[in-house]
Amino acid sequence: MIQLMNGSRTLTLWLVQQRKLFVALLTMTLFSGCGVVNHMIYKTTGNVMQGFAKDHTVPHLLETDDLVMGCAMSEATAPLLMSFSRVSKDPDQLAVMLYLTGGACAEDRAREQELRAIAALRALNANEAEDATIMQRRHYALAAKRYFDAWQHHNKFYGHPDAGECPRFRRDMDELIYLAGLLAGLQALNAEIQSTTSVGTPRNIGTVVARATSCLDNEKWWGVPMALRATVWAMIPGALPAGEDAFERLEAADLMGEQAGVRLSHVFHAIAAINKGDEARLRDVLRRHAEAIDSKDAAPEWRFLDRMATANLEFMSDRLWMENTGHRTPVGRLGRFWDDRAQEVETMDLDFL
Repeated sequence: MIQLMNGSRTLTLWLVQQRKLFVALLTMTLFSGCGVVNHMIYKTTGNVMQGFAKDHTVPHLLETDDLVMGCAMSEATAPLLMSFSRVSKDPDQLAVMLYLTGGACAEDRAREQELRAIAALRALNANEAEDATIMQRRHYALAAKRYFDAWQHHNKFYGHPDAGECPRFRRDMDELIYLAGLLAGLQALNAEIQSTTSVGTPRNIGTVVARATSCLDNEKWWGVPMALRATVWAMIPGALPAGEDAFERLEAADLMGEQAGVRLSHVFHAIAAINKGDEARLRDVLRRHAEAIDSKDAAPEWRFLDRMATANLEFMSDRLWMENTGHRTPVGRLGRFWDDRAQEVETMDLDFL
């Protein structure tokens, strides 16, 4: 009798233990299942958001001319969209555009500090000038990092340009993002130099980019591939091929951009002029750009890029004006200068009074 009771108690304990084990296994299975389901949901959501951003958000942005809003969008959405790389494939192609635009945001802030430094030096305020220069370099360091991130994502998606093979493009957007990645590479090097820090940008990136531009149709993309190539030729000693003239190529690229209503080549022409210390040529480019945007509207699907070109040239004009007058380019006077012979009278709208 005692043995029977002991046996029954043992059986009962064993059943209790098995039930606990079953409940534990069931709980683990349910939670594991939820994890799998969540992973699938996140992955699907990430793929949908990446596809929507590439197919609709980026084209919509390119049709607008609000650079500040585009800047804010890129900085705000980049962490969200890039976080889906934890559950899906890396959105490398989209990342090129996000980090290129984000780098431009940081560079704009660096330029503001540069103008502040110039103004402080004119006012003989050494402390203010030094502080502005420090902030300028910090912003350029961030810009360099973002541009270099764009370059790395570009290489991950398309393959490194130094491999010598052109990628296969399935649609125009693929070509545009390829071009954007090349621009990001050059910008990364420039921003790194301006920051006086290092983010690891290869010093031969200019020649790599120049070769890679041959993968793109020059006329289709408003002369920008040739403008990029010619700018590298003008800036890097020994890069100019025999029989070539960098500035003749830039002039031809300018004409293509003006006819297409996407005047990005003017920016590269101006950069090459600054690198040569040719202020007269720089002024000519600024005048030409001002006349071009007055005489022809930007191409509707590329307004953002054309406005970006104008913003870059406005800064170059602002720097000239600040150095010589202590203030930026007056409103409506891009392409004109403080020492122009024609006497111009500025008017002010006083209706609000």
